[in-house]
Amino acid sequence: MFLISDKTENGFNKIVIANMSTGAYAEVIPSCGAILHAFGIKKGAVQLNLIDSYQSATEFQHSVTALGFKGSKLSPFVCRLKNGTYHFGDTTYTIEKFYLGENALHGLLFDACFSLQNILVEEDSASIELLYQYAATDKGYPFPFDCTITYQLDKTGKLQVHTHITNTGESRLPITDGWHPYFKLGDTINSLQLEFQAKEIVLFDEALIPTGSLGPYAEFGSLKKIEDQFFDNCFLLNFAECQPLCVLRNNTDRYQLEIYPDPSYPYLQIYTPPHRNSIAIENLSAAPDAFNNGMGLITLAPSEKADFSTAYKISLLP
Repeated sequence: MFLISDKTENGFNKIVIANMSTGAYAEVIPSCGAILHAFGIKKGAVQLNLIDSYQSATEFQHSVTALGFKGSKLSPFVCRLKNGTYHFGDTTYTIEKFYLGENALHGLLFDACFSLQNILVEEDSASIELLYQYAATDKGYPFPFDCTITYQLDKTGKLQVHTHITNTGESRLPITDGWHPYFKLGDTINSLQLEFQAKEIVLFDEALIPTGSLGPYAEFGSLKKIEDQFFDNCFLLNFAECQPLCVLRNNTDRYQLEIYPDPSYPYLQIYTPPHRNSIAIENLSAAPDAFNNGMGLITLAPSEKADFSTAYKISLLP
């Protein structure tokens, strides 16, 4: 039995999608960039939540950038955009919104207020549909578009996250898309095991901007303890391998997170913050700085659409 409900807590207005039979649930906050605020399941008498999120709406409002954009929607560009500047058509544009050092970071929708458009509860799943209409408010991205996000929880416990972009303007636009969730499976990531199916790594310069080249990579092709491994890297996924293409496991407590990206998200960015209490595992449609290097960049004609999809599942291990 599925139930969708509203919940007000710590200043947040949340939408909760829950399977009342299994205890699987997801919490979404439309007004905070449509972030996934919680994703969990029952393990015996314990309710697990694998999302590292914000303590209050005030913390989100004042610290979403300082706390590493936890959970943010990355659109219309992902990760870093070199000097915030790019060329499209015959014009040079410079993003206004947010910079880390010299580079614009993580798009324009990370704090956008989405509106609830639809709720659907069926026998085998439940879903919500959220919408944000970007009105070309940043001079560095004068291209209006609609961003529709659908969260669907099914009877297996899998949470499908689907993004639908529509060009609502009168000219072509460049677009990339992604997500920036942080996952917490215990007190420290050092004791967790990680596996992801990558065939290549995107080579970065000293400023973490792609050089345009790829290198071979297979170090975490099977489950391996993270220990003190540092990541701030982008990888090209190998869809010839079986799904899930990424697994994060708490072997001590016997449960794991599984990530099932669609080919629309061919890049995987992984970041280990200094506190090492959680790890960012980001599904991306393109490499960082794609507006300049073209790695995964999509252009949409007026009224043209693009779709991006990934899914998360928590599995309890024997």
